Amino acid sequence: MVAAPVVVDTHAIVWYLAQAPKISLAAFRAIDDALLASEPVYVSAISLVELHYLVESGRVPAEALAELIDASEDPDGSLTVVPVDTGVAQSLDVIPRDEISDMPDRVIAATAAYLRLPLVTADEKIRRSRCVRTIW
Repeated sequence: MVAAPVVVDTHAIVWYLAQAPKISLAAFRAIDDALLASEPVYVSAISLVELHYLVESGRVPAEALAELIDASEDPDGSLTVVPVDTGVAQSLDVIPRDEISDMPDRVIAATAAYLRLPLVTADEKIRRSRCVRTIW
């Protein structure tokens, strides 16, 4: 497999950074290969917001948020936070609300659509919708 840029959803990047067994081998390799080749690994800014919420609600340890922030601020790293801007907002048009109703998931999928890159995600709804290419 040739390393290529990817967009990662919230859980995928958290599981990757924690080296959690929940991440699939294909997902791990896609992220790892991109980072090792200095290809960008994009994370939607909404993932930082979502992760903050998950920490506040006790569903994810605070270390997960700290690790993601540290990785995204590493000047030598390839992890890049993508803002929720006009381009991403307009890309919501290609993400069917009746198939993916959760707004953070729609924004993450729209980010992948906007960047025209595959999305690393375990989310069944996104994978079933086929509105973006997925890796899992």
